[in-house]
This record gives sequence, C-alpha cells and structure tokens, in this order.
Amino acid sequence: MTEADTAEDEPKGPIDFYFDFSSPYGYLAAHKIDEMAGLYDRAVDWKPVLLGVIFKTTGAQPLLDIPIKGVYARRDMERTARMMGLPFTLPEVMPFPSISAARAVYWVKDQDPAKAVALVKALYDEAFAKGGDIRDAEAVVRVAGETGIDPAALSAALGEPAVKERLKTEIESAMQAGVCGSPFFVVDGEPFWGADRLDHVERWLATGGW
Repeated sequence: MTEADTAEDEPKGPIDFYFDFSSPYGYLAAHKIDEMAGLYDRAVDWKPVLLGVIFKTTGAQPLLDIPIKGVYARRDMERTARMMGLPFTLPEVMPFPSISAARAVYWVKDQDPAKAVALVKALYDEAFAKGGDIRDAEAVVRVAGETGIDPAALSAALGEPAVKERLKTEIESAMQAGVCGSPFFVVDGEPFWGADRLDHVERWLATGGW
C-alpha cells in the first residue's frame, strides 16, 4: 500500500460550521449541511457564535439594516427558502440577541452532540420557520425541553460562569479561524463564507480541493 492509498483511507476531519442564531442564512444552511456532509462521510461540528461580537472587530453591520442591500437580502432569503422547500418567517426583532441559545448549545454539546444538533435545528425553526422569539433564556429552555433536554438542568447551567466563559472562548477561537459572518464553514482548513458558498463546499468535499 502506498502513502497515497493510506492517505485516502484516513478518515477526514469534520466540517466546522459556524453560525449565529439571528442569521437567516444560517437557518437555511443548518437544514442542508448535515445531508451534504453525509454524502462524503463527513461529520459536522456545530459552533454557534455571536455576530455582534465579531462585527465589533470587522466593522460590519447587520445585513437587513443596510439600505437597499437589506431589501434585496430579505427577498433573497425568502426566495432561497422557497427553493429549498423550507418555511420562512422573519422574527419581529431582527437581528436578535442569541447569547442564551448559543450557551445552551455548547452546554448540551458537551453531554450529547446529537442532542445539541437537534436543539440547533429546533431553535432555528422556532425563530425562522415560525417567526418566534428565542431571545431570552426562558424561550430557549422551553424549546430545549421540547427536544428532550432537561429544562431544569439547562436553566441552571445557563447561569454558570463556566458556561458563559465557554461561549466567549469559542467566539475568540472562531475569529482566530477567520470567521467573519454566518454561516461560515471550514473544510480541511479552507474557509467558505455564506450560504451561497454551499455549492463550493460540496465541490471541495467531492474533489478534495482545487
């Protein structure tokens, strides 16, 4: 067996998937990335971040708040959701704070990664499929309970200093990795920004890069 054959047989690392819960394009990507990764025997490492913190460094602003561009983006989001067969309703408050949601995911992820993924999708659906409000801890705990997560344990965890610090550390690591928006993917060290780069991500997975 040659070194090339051995390299081909080695398992590939996961796709790092960074997202903010207030990102409509993150919602769309969250409903596609698992299926895409599975086609190429890849796992997905789900990593919530806070765009507000990242924007303080990049100088960016929320997409929907940008004159002219925001109007187009809203139309594009709705059109893309229809193309993907997904329900889409913007929450009343946009963008919205997603600190509790992000903290909850990391806490659940440390115990059961599969449940964390289910929680991500449930929270995203609450916000963008139903137009619901997931800004506060109570709403996050309620949605988590509906996915089979212990509400009391999660509610207590969200106030723990270690859980708060975990999110802070993850955001710092994300920015060190070059994350500048949501959704953001890193495949084998190669960064891709935006739901409109999912086709590039799939091409990279299929070919091994270019």
